[in-house]
Amino acid sequence: MKQLFLAALLAGGICLPVQAATVSKSYSYFTITGKTLDEIEQQLMTRGPEVKSTGGRHPGATQMEFTSRIGYAEVKGGCAIVSAQVTVKAKVILPRWRQNGKAAQDVKLIWNTLSSDIKRHEESHVVIAKNHARELEQALKAIGKQKSCDIAASKAKATSNRILNAHDRAQEEFDRIEGINFESRIVRLLRYRLERIDAGKLKN
Repeated sequence: MKQLFLAALLAGGICLPVQAATVSKSYSYFTITGKTLDEIEQQLMTRGPEVKSTGGRHPGATQMEFTSRIGYAEVKGGCAIVSAQVTVKAKVILPRWRQNGKAAQDVKLIWNTLSSDIKRHEESHVVIAKNHARELEQALKAIGKQKSCDIAASKAKATSNRILNAHDRAQEEFDRIEGINFESRIVRLLRYRLERIDAGKLKN
């Protein structure tokens, strides 16, 4: 996680606009082939993005970069943080299935269900990051006046480390829970998709 601290040593009595955490999101895709579920699974496990935290490949991934811009002002008797803006740059990596020959309808159904769930999972990682970015902004602004700008910067760094570590733990916990519920979730989604197809609301 990258931290960029912008030290703006300004005169006191400055009114700055309220800023909110923002997310910049982009997508990239890797191609898989195969006509059977076993072939598709093998492709996902060999072509999916590598995740350093697990040391393996995954069917999808999201790369995050946090940037903090903090403005400091010298005030009477010390220094205060007068602005804080946190941005998240997220790159979502998803699979794209290129059918190698004609796949069975049940394979297409399961793939459509699985790929939608993979995208939902990765988008949820982005939401978790945005929530922690917002929390970080609020915590930085709440640091208040300190005896010096060096002390204010030190507290800002400690606050950032604490919340970014909490962010990492939240992401890991989300993955853990999603892994436990994977099979039941996919079965439920398959049933829902079949119901919509039968009702003519969705094409297979």
